[in-house]
Amino acid sequence: MHKVYFRFYEELNDFLPESKKKKHFEHYYTDLASVKDMIEAFGIPHTEIDLILVNGKSVDFNYVINDGDNVSVYPVFESLDISDVQHLRPKPLRKPKFILDVHLGKLARSLRMLGFDVLYHNSYEDNEIVDISINEKRTILTRDKGILKQTKVTRGYYIRNEEVLNQTQEVVRRFHLLKEIKEFTRCLLCNGLLRPIKKEVVINQIPPKVAAWQDKFFRCMNCNKIYWQGTHHQKMNSFIHSIKNIEL
Repeated sequence: MHKVYFRFYEELNDFLPESKKKKHFEHYYTDLASVKDMIEAFGIPHTEIDLILVNGKSVDFNYVINDGDNVSVYPVFESLDISDVQHLRPKPLRKPKFILDVHLGKLARSLRMLGFDVLYHNSYEDNEIVDISINEKRTILTRDKGILKQTKVTRGYYIRNEEVLNQTQEVVRRFHLLKEIKEFTRCLLCNGLLRPIKKEVVINQIPPKVAAWQDKFFRCMNCNKIYWQGTHHQKMNSFIHSIKNIEL
């Protein structure tokens, strides 16, 4: 029986039981294992991790744990300069793109409302999500830790909250997206970009009552859906206001 010492920092503690949160603790093992496998056995996806120190030295996920090792595991660093040590994830994308799992349809809609590039379909299989994430350099947002534990996943984040407003605030805060918000620029249904279109062009495609009191219209460049400021617009603006006024 071998012994190793672990310490997880900041939001990585969200995945741990109370007995292991924010403290050094002993972990016993018998078989040789990589630090990645051992960390994920605690329920922490590797996509949540940016730095691992073993006995004070940065290592990659393939490092094989030795008896008596002291392991410190850190989440993604946003402001601290750790350029001289070994990062374990790609550099953040300047214009982040996302793909969401089948449980996050409401979050997909709210992020599109804020103008973010979000792929979502309720028929996506896990492997399909992973492949799209890799091929299109999209960050996976999910409530399923199993997806993020797949070795080939490099961009991913586990959504902690369950309610859509809190989820949206969480994503905006986590990825520092406040300055990237461009509300009402994407189709809520298909993610296509919206463009202004003259009223006379769509006059035969909208209800007469709408034509009587609306002058500004937008059309999705992908699915051709037409948008205008309907009765729900005030509620959507209130939602967006709640996002723009979060505390970072």
